[in-house]
Amino acid sequence: MSSVHLLINGPIAEIKLDNPSKLNALTVKMLQSLEAHCAEIERTPSVRVVVLTAETAKAFCAGADISEWGELSPSEFARLWVREGHRVFDRLARLSKPTIAAVGAHAFGGGLELAAACDIRVMAPRATLALPEAQVGIVPGWSGTQRLSRLLPEPVVKEMALFGRRLTSDRALALGFAAEIADDPRAAALEIAEKALVLSPRATEIDKYMLHAGAGEDSAALIEALGSAAISASDDRNEGVSAFLEKRNAIFSGA
Repeated sequence: MSSVHLLINGPIAEIKLDNPSKLNALTVKMLQSLEAHCAEIERTPSVRVVVLTAETAKAFCAGADISEWGELSPSEFARLWVREGHRVFDRLARLSKPTIAAVGAHAFGGGLELAAACDIRVMAPRATLALPEAQVGIVPGWSGTQRLSRLLPEPVVKEMALFGRRLTSDRALALGFAAEIADDPRAAALEIAEKALVLSPRATEIDKYMLHAGAGEDSAALIEALGSAAISASDDRNEGVSAFLEKRNAIFSGA
């Protein structure tokens, strides 16, 4: 049974981490489930907003399960663990739907990187953030030094990665990494999701594309996606397709 569940309730999809015995530490199967759920969400037009939650109150996500990668060779670690995990997190970050992480407890290492892959974050007062990889002799591998450095000031990321300091929810809010602090982050995230349903889904999708392109998040693909969307609405596109299917020369109007 998967330790990452997808619940779709009308226009709101909830991705739930459920590996409490290991504080939701991420395994290969969990990464595979997360990727599959992202693909299903993208294929479900009725879904408008995505909320990422955790089942256990003890931790949002304690990071990557060391038992999954501890025995890998250097090349396997880089290829099968870091690159694969990075690809899955990128898949989450690049969903066309708005995403909210409900961080109800500690988010360390890969857990912090997972929260950073969402568009906004709601944190519990007691939740803390950390990059503890150096404690076990490794470095962040799922965008902790890349995407996270676009969301937090570089000195703050250095505090966590180089000095092992934790970031409190209050400080995360002051720095803009957290959108809100709530005693029940899941309920607060779902409330934000509900209120977002009055917005145009097409507008928010294009907003996300433009913001990500400006920030360098998959900018090449996003530029082509925006251009393709624009050309798909043209008369020339319709004429070109019709002419091809009718085996005749197209007569383009430029409209």
